[in-house]
Amino acid sequence: MTLRLCCAAVLLSLSLAAVAAAATPGEPGVAPAVMADPLLVIHGGAGVQRKDLSTAEERAARQALTAALRAGHAELAAGRPALAAVTRAITVLEDDPTFNAGRGAVFTHDGRNELDASLMDGATQRAGAVAGVQRVRNPILLAQAVMEHSAHVMMVGQGAEAFAAEQGVTLVDPSYFRTDKRWQQLQRALQEERAGTAHADLETARHFGTVGALALDVQGRLAAGTSTGGMTNKRYGRVGDSPVIGAGTWADARCAVSSTGWGEFYLRTAAAHEICARVRLSGTPAAQAGREVINEMIPAMGGDGGAIVLTADGQIGLPFNTQGMYRGWIGADGVPHVAIFADEPLEVAGR
Repeated sequence: MTLRLCCAAVLLSLSLAAVAAAATPGEPGVAPAVMADPLLVIHGGAGVQRKDLSTAEERAARQALTAALRAGHAELAAGRPALAAVTRAITVLEDDPTFNAGRGAVFTHDGRNELDASLMDGATQRAGAVAGVQRVRNPILLAQAVMEHSAHVMMVGQGAEAFAAEQGVTLVDPSYFRTDKRWQQLQRALQEERAGTAHADLETARHFGTVGALALDVQGRLAAGTSTGGMTNKRYGRVGDSPVIGAGTWADARCAVSSTGWGEFYLRTAAAHEICARVRLSGTPAAQAGREVINEMIPAMGGDGGAIVLTADGQIGLPFNTQGMYRGWIGADGVPHVAIFADEPLEVAGR
């Protein structure tokens, strides 16, 4: 009798193990089976052109990307979750006027700065987003507060700012976001609008500029975040893809994506989710899934831009179809890798 009970217990244990092993890792709440090597991938926006950057500006951009990678890596190295690494890296980029997010946000047609951001936790698929905020220093931190301290996913405008004040998220005077470079971009856009002309380079500059980060922590959890100032000379409360879960940002247990580009096309294709769906449903490698959406689907509709992709098994994708995209990654060894232009390969050996 004792032997039969012992055998039954062993069989039950094996059955439970089999059920656990068969659980779909792409489902919310399913914990990864093994520890992972931490990874952080970032972007500072697609559409950058070599001729538009002075030597000093290029150096500053590379330094900012490196600083963001190191800041996010410090969170991962300390054993903190992927969400902490994503928000830390993005706040560094938001605080740098080089990028169209936070401090360096572009101007609307009416001369204001309206900022958007979103954040998603792949392990739980909780998400938070904000749009059209004008006084929030770091919109990604407000998106995190929406996710963690409210029953909502997205808040906009004055309501979002009221919530920010309640949550102790730093508010600033709108003049904080004014930079001469962005103001001059708006003036050129307005001048060409009045003249009925549109210079190709200006049109490119209008549509691009976003920052984003993806992280894989030691527990195998993924997270994704995106932040932007939107489109130069935008009107009527226009909101692009960056704060929209599934378009600009997506994370599940297998895949995370942050997008950058002409937002209307990313909205129409649900680009971030589309990339991860290909990874999850057909096992498409990260780089290939990214290329299929960014280099094929979106251009076929008339759009352009880029994205970063990270999977739970450490694959990295960095697709873009423009002359450049600020991008970088850092692994467990703590060595940052950054690149800007299309003719500048970014080594992702072994991944």
